[in-house]
Amino acid sequence: MPRPTAAQFAYGSCTVIFSTLAMLLLSRTSSGPGVALIAVAALALGLLVAMTVPLPRTRAMTAVPSHRLGAGREPVQLPAAARVSAGAGAGEATRGRAA
Repeated sequence: MPRPTAAQFAYGSCTVIFSTLAMLLLSRTSSGPGVALIAVAALALGLLVAMTVPLPRTRAMTAVPSHRLGAGREPVQLPAAARVSAGAGAGEATRGRAA
């Protein structure tokens, strides 16, 4: 099981605190068992929220066989301006402009 992240701790803690306060205020309970029940419910809700926070995902690297790297690809014809900027010779650049 992966370790919880800081975001999971923060979301879970905030959920426990705010849900406990909300349930205590809404139920207006003052008995010991009632407060204990609300505390247990708030902890369960906080755990649920913390575990449903999405974990950061790493991008999966897929292995591509070397014989498939160029399969099905057509050669790309560059415009004359791109050939000049790519380091083509001066003679080739003038022929591209004239054409």
